Amino acid sequence: MGRLFSIGEVLIDFIPMQKGKALKDVQSFKRAPGGAPANVAAAVARFGAESAIITKLGMDAFSDFLIEELQKIGVKTDKIKRTNEANTGLAFVSLLDDGERDFSFYRNPSADLLLSEDEIEESWFAKGDILHFCSVDLVESPMKKAHEKAIRLVKENGGIISFDPNVRLPLWNSAEDCRQTILEFIPKAHIIKISDEELAFITGISNEKEAIENLFTGDVKAVIYTKGANGADLYTKNAKYESTGFKVEVQDTTGAGDAFIGGFLYKLLEKEVNHDNLIDVLNEHHQEILTFANASGAITTTGKGAISSLPTKEEILNFISCK
Repeated sequence: MGRLFSIGEVLIDFIPMQKGKALKDVQSFKRAPGGAPANVAAAVARFGAESAIITKLGMDAFSDFLIEELQKIGVKTDKIKRTNEANTGLAFVSLLDDGERDFSFYRNPSADLLLSEDEIEESWFAKGDILHFCSVDLVESPMKKAHEKAIRLVKENGGIISFDPNVRLPLWNSAEDCRQTILEFIPKAHIIKISDEELAFITGISNEKEAIENLFTGDVKAVIYTKGANGADLYTKNAKYESTGFKVEVQDTTGAGDAFIGGFLYKLLEKEVNHDNLIDVLNEHHQEILTFANASGAITTTGKGAISSLPTKEEILNFISCK
């Protein structure tokens, strides 16, 4: 079985103890490990595959906490660098009554943005590995160059590239900067995971079918179109596979998309996916893969905090069998 490498931000999510309040009105928070790439790595480790996070953290107590929490869940942390030049990133979150979120980020810059391409090593990657990344750490920085090098090395070694844009506009100078950077990196990936809220913004196309077709550019082989509680659709160049979601009592949607793609990528690793057999695996096992991913995302929303709410593989399978 290959390994999952996530590259990008690892930070502290401060989750509100009160729900249904604007961020300015929240009186107390609970800290939780977060950052979309870290959430995905944690999900894959939680389900039983090997995963590692590639990032840089500050020399501070928050980074000590993050490393300890990642290690507890089984994520390999030996690819994490440390620096005195910046602090570990923080995100304060408010929760609406429906579990949706509002974010305020503290990073100007945060330590993760200082990871350089020289700190990415070719010896890390092998055929059958998956590299997953998001857009938050693609702002102009050393970390953007580190992404480009990691993507190139994984491809050269026969691995798979997975990209979840995970749009966070407050972290960009402008919405157009965010959009153009995402469009720059989409052709570099084999798998694109995109939500119903992001599709029109990223592609500039309002028609859903046309917008998804527009994503098949460069090396893109598959597009996962997520629709929250309504499930997800998997597209290849020649096929479309639909799936339904699971109805649960939502407490916090933080990390739900990460748990979904973590479940999806875990199943690909379980099926011994590589660059050559990706489409065959998706064609043969799409229902199993999508069902597992949907259940992973749904269960995660029933608790507070992304990593702390991740289910085990056994809990997912039991959940599916009861539906």
